Amino acid sequence: MSFGGPQWPQEPQQQGQQGYGQQPGYGYPPPQGNGQQPGYGYPPQQGHGQQPGYGYPQPQQPAQPNPFPGAQGSGDTPDWGAMADASASRGRRKRLLLIAGGVLATAAVGAIVATAVVSTNKKNDDAKNHPVPTGTVAPTGEPTPDPTFSSVAPPPPPNPKDYISDPKKDKAPLTAEGLFPGKKLSMNDRPYKKGATSSTTNCAAVTQGGLGTVLKRNGCQRVLRATYVKDGVAITVGVAVFPSEASAQKAKEQATGGIAPLTGAGVGDFCHATVCLRRSNAIGRYAYFTQAGFANGKKVSLADKPVFQASDDLGTFAFNQIYARGRAQASAAAAAGE
Repeated sequence: MSFGGPQWPQEPQQQGQQGYGQQPGYGYPPPQGNGQQPGYGYPPQQGHGQQPGYGYPQPQQPAQPNPFPGAQGSGDTPDWGAMADASASRGRRKRLLLIAGGVLATAAVGAIVATAVVSTNKKNDDAKNHPVPTGTVAPTGEPTPDPTFSSVAPPPPPNPKDYISDPKKDKAPLTAEGLFPGKKLSMNDRPYKKGATSSTTNCAAVTQGGLGTVLKRNGCQRVLRATYVKDGVAITVGVAVFPSEASAQKAKEQATGGIAPLTGAGVGDFCHATVCLRRSNAIGRYAYFTQAGFANGKKVSLADKPVFQASDDLGTFAFNQIYARGRAQASAAAAAGE
């Protein structure tokens, strides 16, 4: 059977002490009682119109607040010494506050200067990392020239397909282990274990049916093979190399028969004297073929989707490997300026 392959690809104010006010005069009143007569140091009974005499206290006046907080004394005369001490104390506090404020102001100015220095350094760093804008005056005093552009368009990047189509460009080493690396592969989370690999220049010797004749007629130069297995399905993929893209395309179109199954490395004989799935395709000067079937010899039918899936996966893998070969050579040529 032959089917299509892969398509292209964020300080609170202190209150002063209260003044003592007017204190009683010399002499103290005894307890009031009926019939007591005023004597030396005793006041007359109240309410009989007697006037206070010598040694009798004057009527007491209510206490008056001291208009000078913090000044101790009685009467209307302030304590000037206490007031001087209070004033000196306030002066010391004011000087301390001024000193503290001066320290903070100095620190603030220092921070501003430090910030200015950092910002300036940052600008200088940025200037070092960028070219002088065009149209400005350079340090030499001469205007910087405007940029010029070539009228010739740059050449397009190399096309990977060109390197796998022309034998004069396709010069990288070609081996079976290079084309089929590792011990297994995975396609869309489907793992395949690799079996044996081979490479030969006798193209017809590794074919079945009429494929040998087709390969020989179109100038086959080498065939590289590898076998993979998964869940009882075995698949051999063969890549044939031709002298030109046209020859590979003809071999694909004329294909009949198939690539011979490759046994060994844990894979037994399969696809002999039974029905298997054969496919062919080509890219550049390479044609690739797959033969998939059951490892136990069971015939393949259209209902056997695992076999068809395995054939698709290995065909896609072969296509990708060949194209990767062209991409690697094209990148190397671009880096070399070729």
